[in-house]
Amino acid sequence: MTNPWGCVDLESIPFNKPSAVGNEKQYVAEAIANGHLGGDGPFAGRCQQLLQQRYSIPKVLLTHSCTAALEMAALLCEVGPGDEVIMPSFTFVSTANAFVLRGTQPRFVDIRPDTLNIDEKLIEEAVNEHTKAIVPVHYAGVGCEMEEIMRLADKYDLYVVEDAAQALGAEYRGRPLGTFGQLSCFSFHETKNLISGEGGALAVNWAEFVDRADIIHQKGTNRKQFLRGVVDKYTWVGVGSSYAPSELTAAFLYGQLQRQDVIQAARMKLWRTYHQALADLEQAGCLIRPHCPEHCSHNAHIYYLLTANLTERQALIEYLAQCGIGAAFHYIPLHSSPMGQRLGYRRGQLPVTEEMSERLVRLPLYYELTEAEVLRVVEAVHEFYQN
Repeated sequence: MTNPWGCVDLESIPFNKPSAVGNEKQYVAEAIANGHLGGDGPFAGRCQQLLQQRYSIPKVLLTHSCTAALEMAALLCEVGPGDEVIMPSFTFVSTANAFVLRGTQPRFVDIRPDTLNIDEKLIEEAVNEHTKAIVPVHYAGVGCEMEEIMRLADKYDLYVVEDAAQALGAEYRGRPLGTFGQLSCFSFHETKNLISGEGGALAVNWAEFVDRADIIHQKGTNRKQFLRGVVDKYTWVGVGSSYAPSELTAAFLYGQLQRQDVIQAARMKLWRTYHQALADLEQAGCLIRPHCPEHCSHNAHIYYLLTANLTERQALIEYLAQCGIGAAFHYIPLHSSPMGQRLGYRRGQLPVTEEMSERLVRLPLYYELTEAEVLRVVEAVHEFYQN
């Protein structure tokens, strides 16, 4: 049986499907039995230690979201009114909001058409006496050109805050993303490779930030010093907020972290299946597949296509939906959004960002997706272009 679009009616393939792949349910039950459901429990400690050891990060603090980690980073950088922070417009709102909340102006820079990352060649001209930090966003788990970004940061004495929300496990020139900047932020949202529903982590790579990061994470108190016996009581000593996740969230995440290699291998296999099966359409000039430079290794976070234009992108998404396949576009550029316009930006200022955002289609990619389902998606994409 076929629908009006000619697709065979089969069980639908959602865009995303969160999965428990290890001992997540057992650990959540253990957390409940332990009687500690607030933040900074045993499972949070295990997650932080595991991330620190695996990626050689001096200090990791779990947060209730990557948004929270970015807000902590803004506080640590001590940005405020009159300051500017350089970042791409092609990113999620949290990247900008974290700094706008401190009264800081985001300075949006255009992206590269190949990786969709911030164009490192345009950063220097955006630097001025008000610039405090550069915030590179590693789109789809493909690294920004961190050598050049760190060179510029050193030259102008700027902080680097890596928005590595999509990049856990990916590398740039053999080094893990999230270990270059003084601060880096990861996400464990249900759409990411490793999940906890909501969740995130702040990587503190600069020793001078460690103590202040603890204070900010602990609602502005010196509670960590109290627990270490350094002070006999804890009190309010600085700015902070409630950034820690619940122990239930940490317990679920710990089960995911233990299975990271398995999850990554499964996603990479599906990503490669897409990539190989769609090569002929790229060769025919129908679409463009994702690009990962040779000196980068991605983490199979997203598989996307670039269509010819917005009209074709919308038609492809609609066709896939009629075939029971969930597909989505991604970011509306921040500079052209209503809030971006309130900050003084307007459409037309970042042409590459605007063009790429209108052409991009994200295909289903999640742990439980099967190779047969990937081939169904590929077949539907082929049918769309044949028709």
